[in-house]
Amino acid sequence: QVQLVESGGGLVQAGGSLRLSCAASGRTFNSYDMGWFRQAPGKEHEFVAALRSGGSTYYADSVKGRFTISRDNAKITVYLQMNSLKPEDTAVYYCAARRSGLRLRLKLDEYDYWGQGTQVTVSS
Repeated sequence: QVQLVESGGGLVQAGGSLRLSCAASGRTFNSYDMGWFRQAPGKEHEFVAALRSGGSTYYADSVKGRFTISRDNAKITVYLQMNSLKPEDTAVYYCAARRSGLRLRLKLDEYDYWGQGTQVTVSS
């Protein structure tokens, strides 16, 4: 059974940092693109960052320069380092996995698997 489990969320003041983790199990994800999405109250899911199976990274303009996506050598944990957090970063953050294809996917429902999410709250 494939599982993606996010952790690391919490409450932080504006300007602070958090590191989210996504532990993957149930299969190998070497040929999968991994992504982070978020959903703020009353809003649609939003693409945050992605790490393709080949190593390329992509970021939403709103987080570029502040967030970094990475994975460990065993490719079973994906991280999202979030620095200089802003109140508008407040959301539930989801990790997702999709078998790598010709192009990057930017919608959560285009991914094969995703987790239950972890809450990030940034106070002003």
